[in-house]
Amino acid sequence: MGRKKNKKKKSDEEDDSGTVLPDDFTIAGSDDGTVGGWDMWDAGNMNGGTILEDGEDDEEEMTRMERNLEKLKECLASVEDSIGSEKAGRKREAAYRQLFKCLTHYALGPSGSEVLSVYLPSLTPIFLTSLRASAGEQYAACRVLEAASVVIGGGNDEQHEAIEPGLKRLVLGTGYQPQVRAASLRALAASAFICSTDFSTTVVLLDLCEAAAGERYRGEESPVPLRSAAIDSWSVLASTIEDTAIAGDEGRGAGFLPLLQKALDSNSPELRSSAGECCALIHESRLELGVQDEEATTTAKRFRRGSWDGTEFEVLIDEVKQRMAELAAESGHHMSKKAKKHQRATFREFMSTLVDDEPPSVSLTFRGGTLELSTWKEVVQLGAVRSCCQGGFMLQMSFNEYLHEIFGADISVLNSEDGMSSLEKRIFMSKSSNAAKTRDREMEKDRKKRTNVKNYFLDADGEDR
Repeated sequence: MGRKKNKKKKSDEEDDSGTVLPDDFTIAGSDDGTVGGWDMWDAGNMNGGTILEDGEDDEEEMTRMERNLEKLKECLASVEDSIGSEKAGRKREAAYRQLFKCLTHYALGPSGSEVLSVYLPSLTPIFLTSLRASAGEQYAACRVLEAASVVIGGGNDEQHEAIEPGLKRLVLGTGYQPQVRAASLRALAASAFICSTDFSTTVVLLDLCEAAAGERYRGEESPVPLRSAAIDSWSVLASTIEDTAIAGDEGRGAGFLPLLQKALDSNSPELRSSAGECCALIHESRLELGVQDEEATTTAKRFRRGSWDGTEFEVLIDEVKQRMAELAAESGHHMSKKAKKHQRATFREFMSTLVDDEPPSVSLTFRGGTLELSTWKEVVQLGAVRSCCQGGFMLQMSFNEYLHEIFGADISVLNSEDGMSSLEKRIFMSKSSNAAKTRDREMEKDRKKRTNVKNYFLDADGEDR
């Protein structure tokens, strides 16, 4: 008789999937352009952020919206069979991919939010059950819960309370894969940021983010994806509290700076970028505090901006600025040309705030206008929504009323039909337009000029002068 192998009993924190998720694992990729067999064109014009096509009147727009709602209902009604009763893990994961696209592309406006609110109480237990399945399914369930928070909007504390224990278990469990733990923390932060109205919830999650962002967490080395997600989540949650609580001498952000300084020295570009953005957010809040000196005049307190000068954080801030300056000009062969270009541009933006006290400038272009954002709080919040919704980002920004409230957008103006028609776009914006041909000729002249300059030091025989 063969010897029986002793099987180690797996703890509740261990992942039994046997698969290691790649660093770039996602469920938001568009594979065949369909959601559950539905043509994605019904989701609307992705570039323009509106579902109203050129020449379409209001009645045709409503018909299109009604079709989207019917498809949303059909997708949500099938979750019980496609996920709840399905035995094959791969099929459940595929169903989550379809559901994620459905939520971000079809659950639009108040009607979409109402439909999801009807189905969500019965679907949430199914999603929470998936948090104990394979790593891929755990990650997919976290992303769906995150997207659902954006769609249903604010004032839904019961939804956050329902999903918080399951998601927090994944964050705390050291046996789960880093991508899963990061996704669960981002889902928790999105739910607290959008759904919850309880300030104590924000405080508890800020504590969790500060702990998870450290180099070691729960007795082990904290993985980079979790640290990056913790810093990003901290920034989103901190954007909802007062500047004094962030950047005052006793504020959370001031105490968070030493950890961010260490993160800037990391080898991970993603972690460095998260830390840099968080530093910019904290510095912006410090500027908004104004003068803290009690002996300063009333005029100085009113009109002068806040500063770190004379505080215990002055040296630390100077070191952070120096490190950011290095990252803004970093070179070498350890990074790709594209990655270096992105890092330089990103850290130059952070530097403009920390060194020159300049606000950021981010714009979103819609059919009828542009939405301008000029604070790091807004930029951080926008980044969280973009990361959550992926390909459905512009659609949610166009029709989600709660997002309109957050960013102070008048979407009736931004989505107006005063823009160019499809014929005008072909005339003025296509590659065969006169403007494009003029740009091509100018670029060709510039290329020839650069080539002539390079060859100037050669004589007719090809030898050095």
